[in-house]
Parts: sequence; C-alpha cells; structure tokens
Amino acid sequence: METTASNNLKLIVGLGNPGRRYKETRHNVGFLVVDELARRYGLSFKEKDTALEARWNQIFLIKPTTFMNLSGTAVSAYEAYYGLEPEQILLIHDDLDLPFGKIRIKKGGGSGGQKGVKDTIMCIGPDFIRIKIGISRPPKNYSVANWVLSKFADSEQELLDIVVAAAADAVEMIVKDGLTKATNEYSNRDYALKDEGEEE
Repeated sequence: METTASNNLKLIVGLGNPGRRYKETRHNVGFLVVDELARRYGLSFKEKDTALEARWNQIFLIKPTTFMNLSGTAVSAYEAYYGLEPEQILLIHDDLDLPFGKIRIKKGGGSGGQKGVKDTIMCIGPDFIRIKIGISRPPKNYSVANWVLSKFADSEQELLDIVVAAAADAVEMIVKDGLTKATNEYSNRDYALKDEGEEE
C-alpha cells in the first residue's frame, strides 16, 4: 500500500518498554501494533539514539527505547529533527479505561493517566493523534503498576491478536483514507463480541 497520506502522517509511535522482560506485557501493546505493521510490509527496525526505527515509505515507525515514562524524549527528537507538526504524529498505546477488546481513535486531549502519553504531551503538546487499545482495569488483587507490566494470559491471546490486527488496519486506513473514516470504522467496535462488526 502506498503511503500517500491524506493527513500527511509522518511518524507512527508504538509506546512500550524496551527489553525482553517487558515483551508482550499489557503496557507494550503499542509495540505489538507497530511490529504487526512492520511484519505486513517486510520492514526491519534499526537502532537509533532514542528508538528502534523502520521506514514505511515516507513514514517513520518507531518503538522508543527510553522506557515508557520518557517516551516524549523520543517523539520530540523526531519532531524537532524533521520539523513535524503534532498532527503528523500518531501514538499507539494501552488504555486502562477501555475494556480489553476495544480500540478508540482520537486527536488531542489529555493523557488519561498513561505516563508515556503524559510525557509526550509535556514535550510536544496534546494535538497528536492517538490509537488507544483497551487493557481494562486490574482485578482487585493487582495494583495498576503490576497490571500494566503483566503479560497477557494464554486465554487472552486470541482476542489480543484480533485487536492488534484491527489496530494495524486502523493505522492503514488513517494513512490511506484519513482520520475521520478510520475513527468511524474502528472506534465503536467491541472485538470481544463474537460478531466483530457488532457495535455497542
């Protein structure tokens, strides 16, 4: 697919923590989506100063290596070096307030308590695009910190694969058809339902 983006998207950022210890944790779902996009287009990541980077035609795909709480450092480095506007930047990240199985797409707004998003807002302002991927609130026996750093259970893997693929599809639609169409197509679906197209 050619990336002649109608919204001129230039930077796609999957949020997460680097290293084997954090691989496939709930906090790293943004990494999983960027990895899926790289897989689809046969892209390889190269290590840069603050991120792992792949090039998807004219768009950068990155996975910050700064750890979650300093994600804005990596994002702002790309923004400054390439002269990007916030509207040309897309963050993909986990969201505690969305049920697992849901995706939400929006532009601007607050951090919702997500520390990588919060740091990015501090560095470049709030006007970037986000794809939020629901991971649900933790059960009573989990702290939030332990929950976001826990791995998805085997019983969640099938739904996780569906959600990651859908989020990657949403990125492709943003690139091809623009933000509004992608928002209308993907933000109201609950992928935990047997009928993936069924809306709330």
